[in-house]
Amino acid sequence: MDNAIYWPTIFFWLFGGVACAFAVAVVVSTNIVRMALYLVLSLAATAGLFFLAGADFVGAMQLLIYVGGTLVLLVFGVMLTSQDRFVSMKTSREEMGIAVLVGTCLLLVLAWAAVSVPEWAGLNRAEAEAVALEPTATPLGMALLGPRVDGPDRSGYLLVFEIISVHLLVVLIGAAYLARAKRKRSAVVG
Repeated sequence: MDNAIYWPTIFFWLFGGVACAFAVAVVVSTNIVRMALYLVLSLAATAGLFFLAGADFVGAMQLLIYVGGTLVLLVFGVMLTSQDRFVSMKTSREEMGIAVLVGTCLLLVLAWAAVSVPEWAGLNRAEAEAVALEPTATPLGMALLGPRVDGPDRSGYLLVFEIISVHLLVVLIGAAYLARAKRKRSAVVG
């Protein structure tokens, strides 16, 4: 092996470490808004892993749907419907112990599965360079949404997902407004 820096390996370990660290931070944090921030960072690092694996369509969907849509809805839902300024969750020691036990068992099973499958063993550098690159799922996603993949505009499907996320945000704000109006009406009546 030569002394050249193999950047994909460095980025894999970086994204993997960030994803794992912030996933643990989601579990141990008691503030829901901080949990949402940690989840955003963990899911963004997971999207980076998808991009490194050559699955650009899945990585883009990870960013748009999970990071851009679901977590924005979660944060707005907590901010608009909570009674307190910062909502916190308390976990008992017994619940944390059970969670650690179940998580450790799952980690051991996954680690055993990863090392026991011979086809999952890594390739050496010569074998990896000899592998022909195959197209990703991007042409399939583009074909399903209409734009041609051989044209100059290859970003046609991103607009659709952005419109959906804005639509979900409008629905959430409307639901929060209606819930607040019902709460005010019930307080006046009661």
